[in-house]
This record gives sequence, structure tokens and C-alpha cells, in this order.
Amino acid sequence: MNKTALLYFLLLVFFASSCSNTKYLAEGELLYTGATIKMDPTTSKKERTTLASDLKKLIRPIPNSTIMGLRPKLFIYNIAGKTSKEKGFRHWLKTKIGEPPVLYSQVDLEYTKSVLQNFAENHGYFKIQITADSIGKGKTVTAQYNVKSGEKFKIRAVKFPEDSSAIATAVSNTKRRSLLKQGDGYNLDVIKEERIRIDTRLKEKGFFYFNPDYLKVQVDSTLNNHEVDLIIKVKNEAPELSKSQYKINKIIIYPNYSITKDSTKIHADSILKHHDFTIIDTSKTFKPQIFDRTLYFKKGDLYNRSNHNLSLNRLVNLGTFKFVKNQFKVSDTIGNYLDAYYYLTPFQKKSIRFEVLAKTNSANYTGTELNANWSNRNAFRGAELLTVSLFGGYEVQISGQNNGFNVFRLGTEANLVWPRIIAPFQIKSSSAFVPKTKTTLGFEYQNRTQLYALTTFKTSFGYLWKANERKEHQLNISEITYARPQNVTALYEEQINANPSLGKVIEKQLVFGPSYTFTYSNTMKKKATHTFYNKLTLDFSGNIAGLITGANSKAGDTIKFFGVPFSQFVKFENEFRHYYKFSKEAQIASRLIVGAAFAYGNSEEIPFIKQFFIGGTNSIRAFRARSIGPGSYYDPAINSTTFTEDQSGDLKLEFNTEYRAKLFGIVKGALFIDAGNIWLLNNNANKIGAKFSKDFLNEIAVGTGAGLRFDLSFLVLRTDFAFPIRKPYLPDGERWVLDGINFGSRSWRKENLIFNLAIGYPF
Repeated sequence: MNKTALLYFLLLVFFASSCSNTKYLAEGELLYTGATIKMDPTTSKKERTTLASDLKKLIRPIPNSTIMGLRPKLFIYNIAGKTSKEKGFRHWLKTKIGEPPVLYSQVDLEYTKSVLQNFAENHGYFKIQITADSIGKGKTVTAQYNVKSGEKFKIRAVKFPEDSSAIATAVSNTKRRSLLKQGDGYNLDVIKEERIRIDTRLKEKGFFYFNPDYLKVQVDSTLNNHEVDLIIKVKNEAPELSKSQYKINKIIIYPNYSITKDSTKIHADSILKHHDFTIIDTSKTFKPQIFDRTLYFKKGDLYNRSNHNLSLNRLVNLGTFKFVKNQFKVSDTIGNYLDAYYYLTPFQKKSIRFEVLAKTNSANYTGTELNANWSNRNAFRGAELLTVSLFGGYEVQISGQNNGFNVFRLGTEANLVWPRIIAPFQIKSSSAFVPKTKTTLGFEYQNRTQLYALTTFKTSFGYLWKANERKEHQLNISEITYARPQNVTALYEEQINANPSLGKVIEKQLVFGPSYTFTYSNTMKKKATHTFYNKLTLDFSGNIAGLITGANSKAGDTIKFFGVPFSQFVKFENEFRHYYKFSKEAQIASRLIVGAAFAYGNSEEIPFIKQFFIGGTNSIRAFRARSIGPGSYYDPAINSTTFTEDQSGDLKLEFNTEYRAKLFGIVKGALFIDAGNIWLLNNNANKIGAKFSKDFLNEIAVGTGAGLRFDLSFLVLRTDFAFPIRKPYLPDGERWVLDGINFGSRSWRKENLIFNLAIGYPF
């Protein structure tokens, strides 16, 4: 029997077996095959279709899944047979792949009918009539629900309270933004949402003890023309506390509260009065000024939920407290007053963490890194965060053209973050996120054995603030980077003589100026089909200094600070991401990066450390990191020697798209396409084809591949195999290399197949 005939035979057996699923049923059992809803044509076709669709979703049980009218999962369950073991292939096949039969004995027609009736009435079909029946055919049964809905009732008028009590007036004042609109269909779900909306508004007006259950919405359906009046009232049985507005009296803070022992006992020496606050802390752990910036209630303020939540969010976002608890109690003061209590449990003040990392990249470097991080969460009693990090790493080239030139890194970095804006003028923020001031001081020594060493000093001072959970800003008022080479070897000097572009890597560089980053993201919306992420970065260097000094490198007027020409440029980069979710476990993620940098005044070129690069594990994965471009430039002499230069550019364009889906357990799969390139703004005699031109699209590199992601919850381990399908450095007309793909060829795999191992998603 040939393969085609065998395939047809197996399909025939499968279909025949699928059709005979009922033979496995016990005597008297019937297979339930689903339900139909038959609508009486008394309303518009649109209303009938919508109601039938909504009712169909409520019907239970759900019958066995079908494909083209067949039930393959039920067939697999049946052929697996009985098994007494709770393991093995047969048990796995029966329980994981198969599906037990859904029997008619599981169907309760009367209960389901009442569920449908209740849903329809709650959505305005007050005169609906539903009957239920079953239709049998052999050993299968289908349920049928006959629905005579009648016309849907609509809202004629919404009436709010009209008496003069404080609570009635407050409820009536919310009607301008009511969810209940004249002419809309009656919907109980909307009525429930309206009660919650009114309660939310009342909480803003001091009604601390009110809740939605104290409101009732009476329905007057005695009108003609299928209309109803909705009458909103405060229940008579609502507690008196709920009908009163409250103001804030005392504000008591326990900033060193312990949940394991009684730390609320008040001693005379533990009480500190600060403005409207009473701070109880024998250890004087925090300066009282931090509560001026985090607590939005003041004595005499009318209670409102916004300030309540804002205060709690800012206390949490200080990053100093492990637990934040808040309580309001009726004050013993005459009148309607609340005392506010804040119980704050700090994190351990000082901590140290060690990290050992293993890493590899597409440039054939494999190595390890050790990090030691010390932190102080309350360095100067103002909830300041001080962190000091030491790091060291060593990377070895284990294969490829670059074998022998290893990298050693050693450095330190200190960061100090104040939970406030430090500026000559006062800045107030009403965000739930505490604005911060951050200063950084760092040093790094990098040694590329047999080539050169670089020492880099950096410092910055700036601000971080979030307008809300989606929008984040970072403004560095001052950012200074100074890099200088050491121990440049004769071998590297020889390579510079052959290719002057390599000299840019070891130039002394002085970069200083402001930078700004704006980030927008709504990816935290778990149920949204479309989510977005956008990061805009603006980088400036030497602009004011260049303006004051009149620097002009093209005219020979290059200004130096401490013997080093300062860099003068403007740089822009925007990264946009879009995520489209097919389901909870499948999505398409796409990214577009556009960047441009322009040097002027004291500089003719962008400093190497600020230029754009492309390629590698988080970029175009089919090419080694920093190996693409600029443009169509390619130097076979460099690429055939013992090491390759890092290619850089003034312009960048990159696009990536990736389909991600869960395969099984913690394993997810991905298919991706990456494309892009970098270019120079000016001609470079040493890099023919590197300048940006109108034919830039013809110089796009394209790669594709597939990979696995191992989601361990605390990290994602990513493995990708990628290969190029378009090489921009080949002659025009020969850049697409799809016809050359040959996975069976060892030489093709060695030249084209790139393995990427990384932590986290590429974007």
C-alpha cells in the first residue's frame, strides 16, 4: 500500500470511528450534542440575533467539542479504554488528549430555562416566555429552547432624590454624569454600575461610611409603549453614619510599626507633633518632613477617597515600607470627624545582594559576571535610597573569527535617590507616584586583551516622575561621560593604519549635557487585545558650551576641556511596540525603532559611545552584534582577519515582529522576522556605501528564525536560531539569499545559522 492510499485509509477509519462514538455508551445513556435557540420573530432581527447569542453563552453543560461535525477528542477518550493506573501513555491519552462524553443526564432543562429567563428579564425583556424541549435521534439528544421575547423595555426617565437632606442632595448632584440615559434599553448590570458610580462620587464628598447597597433603584414598568421610569432612592434602613459627611481630625502615624509585637503603645518621649501630624516613634526613624510630601490629608479637610488612595499609594511608592496599613475611626470630638491612623512597617534598612551571571552572545563571547550590591533604604532618615554596586566580569571567545581577544570588565557605581524634587523652587505633585531626584557616579575599566583598555567615568543628576501608571518621565539636568584609552597595543595600531575607522573606538571622549526620556505603556492591561509601548529619548551634548565658546571644528576652532575636545550633538531615538493578543497564550509582538543623531559645532562626528548599533540577541538576531552596515558597507579584509570592528552609524531604522505562543508547560515558541540597518550622514572614504541615500530601503538587512522561551516565572530563558534572508552588503540584485538556504549544508550553517541565548524577551 503506497503512502497516499494509507493516508486515505487512516482518515476513513478515523471518520468512521468518530461517527460511532455512541456505541461506547452504557445501556440507557444518551449523548448530549448541544442546544439550539429558536427565536419568535416579534422583535427586530438585530435584537433577536444579539439576544440569541447572549443566551447561547449561558447554556450548560457544554457539549463535546467537534471538528467538521466529528468529535475526535471523544473518540480518543473511547479508544483509550478503561485504565486502573493513574500514569502511563493510555492514562495520558485518555485524560490529557481525550474528553469524556457529555451525557443528556447532566442536562437540567428547567434550571437552564430559569437562567435564560432571569438573564433576559434583567436586560429589559420583561414579557419574555421560554419553553424547553429535547429532540432525540438514535442515542443522541439535542436541547431546544423556544424564546418569545417581546419588545425590549426602554428608559423613559431617570428620577433622582428631591428632598433637602445632605445625602439626598449629594446623590442628586451626581446625575449629570449618570450612566442611565433616556432611550437606552433597561439593563440591570448598568443599574449596578450606576450605584457604584454614585457611591464613588459620594466618597469624594465626605460620605465615608456610605456604600452602594444603601441605594435602591425602583422600576416603574406600568407605563405604556414598553417604557420604564427609574427612581433612585437612599434606603430608609441605611445607617445614620452613612448619611453624614466627615472631616479629618487627628492624623496619627506609626512609622516603625511591627506586626509581630505591640508597637502602638504611646510613651511621652515617643510623641512628635509636626504640623497636623502626630508621629509616634521612639527610634526617630524618619524625618517628619517625608509625611508632608506623602500624606494629602490635613486637619479639617473633608474626607475624600482620592486623597485617601493617593496617600496610601505614595507611601507604598516611597519604596521604604514593607507594609502600609490605614484605618479611620470616628473621633471623640464633637461633630462628624474621623481620626486617621497610618501603620507603617519599614523594610530592613541595609541589605547586600550577590549575583553570579552566565552570559553568551552572537559575537562568540561566553563568560561570567559577579555583582555585589549594597543598599540603604533610609540613608539620611528621609527615605533616601543609597545603592553601591561592584561588578566584574570575564568573557572568552570560544569559537569563530575573533578567537583569542577576550574581555575583562571591572567597575563600580553608586546611586542616591531622594523621594522628592530637589530644585531652587518648590514643585508640587498630585500623582500617586512619588517624584524622585537621582544622582549617579560610576567608573568602569574594560580591557580587551591584546588590543586596548578603556576607562570610563560617568556622573549624572536628574529627576524621575510618573504622571500616572502609564506615563513616565526622566530628565537628567546634567550627564557627564569621560572615556580614555590605555595600553593600546601595536597590533591594534597596525589595524588602525589599515582601517582608520577603528581609531574611533579608542578616542578620548567628553560628553556632557541634558537628556530626556518619556515612556508610555498600557501593557499592564491584561485583557486588552491591543496594547502599546513607546519610549522617546532626546540626548544633547555640549550645546550651551558650544554656543558660548563659538566652537567650530570645521573651521579649526575646536575647544578642549582638560585637553579633550567636548562632543556637541543632538540625538533622537523612538522605540514603538505593539502587542496583539489572539488569546491568553498567543500574541504577535512588533517593534519599530527610528533614531537619528547630528553632530555640529565642536564635533564633526557623533562620539562612538553615542552612535547607533544594530544586530545581536535583542536586535536583528540573524547577524552578529554590531556587524551590520552602515548601509551597504562591507570590508572583507577586516572580516577575514582576527577580529571585527564594531559598526556604528548616525541613523537607525529597525523593525521586528514575532509570533509567540505557548507550546506546553513552561515552554513557549516563537517565529520572528527582523529587519533594519544603520547609516552615516556624511561620506566616509573608508566606508564606501555607508552614507544614507534615497535608496536606503535597498540596504535593509533581513533575518528570520524560530526559538523557544522557557518561562520560569521569575525569569524567561530565551533561545533563538536565526539566519539571514537578505544581506545588504552583497551586490545590488543579489541581496536576497532565499534560494541559497540549505540547512543540510554544514558550510551554510556555519556561515549563516546564528544561535542566540539570552534572558528575557527581545522586546
